[in-house]
Amino acid sequence: MRIVSLLPAATDLVAILGKASDLVGRTHECDWPAEVASVPVVTAADLDSDALTSREISAVSAHQGSSLYSVDVGRLAALAPDLVLTQDLCEVCAVSYTRVAAAVRMLDAGPRVLSLEPRTLDEVLGCLTTLGDALGVPDVAAARVAELHSRLAAVRSQVAGRPRPRVVALEWLDPLWPAGHWVPEQISAAGGMPLLAEPGEHTKPMTWDAVVAARPDVLLVLPCGFSPDRTEAELDVLTSRPGWADLPAVRDGRVWVLDGPAYFNRPGPRVVRGTEILATVLHDVPAQPPVGHAKARPV
Repeated sequence: MRIVSLLPAATDLVAILGKASDLVGRTHECDWPAEVASVPVVTAADLDSDALTSREISAVSAHQGSSLYSVDVGRLAALAPDLVLTQDLCEVCAVSYTRVAAAVRMLDAGPRVLSLEPRTLDEVLGCLTTLGDALGVPDVAAARVAELHSRLAAVRSQVAGRPRPRVVALEWLDPLWPAGHWVPEQISAAGGMPLLAEPGEHTKPMTWDAVVAARPDVLLVLPCGFSPDRTEAELDVLTSRPGWADLPAVRDGRVWVLDGPAYFNRPGPRVVRGTEILATVLHDVPAQPPVGHAKARPV
């Protein structure tokens, strides 16, 4: 089967199902596993996020939404995919289903379009089942799902009975945006008490006063699409705010910069690794492989 993935998380899912060799097209943001680097790119971003601040990116996103991304319809047609994977969960995270459907209608032969839109941990893992059926490998999918559930159960067992710190997770810096969808469940599974967002919630921007009032014991900074280095370059957006030094998380040295795109922002199998990383951050639970500075670093 010839697969084009227009969603980085879908590329992750295809890979874990052992079908990475069937990928004939991907987005410019698909960066895992390493072998997908040789797969042709069929999308582009219409802004240079590295040259803009969080506030500037937000302003452009508010006005343009999914038009932040373009699809090379000519290249897509030349690749002749049987299956195109997309999403309709967030217009500023990836090409939306609407834009993909419009592009596919321009092709002579219409491939199947499968939209993956999980909001919870169970739904993320359920995408493996859905995709496994679509790719003809349901048994492989069932085995991968069982393995991932087993790892989550192991984390829950390791942190059972421990004090649960109050945790705020931020998925954007300016404006401030709490991490919703599956992230509160990741925090809970890792032995924390998530604040300011409910499991499965599609969140909205919030005020700094809300963070101050929440008085988190731990503050997780994991902006969508930002590497830890990129996040650290803009941390003054947080540290310069009034009341920063008075937050319990700051006083106790429990502010962490995490690799959001790899383990928290994308609804793929690596959210389980993200949960294991959080168990190390919150409770010093050892993880295998160990959690390195590239994945989680204290501020």
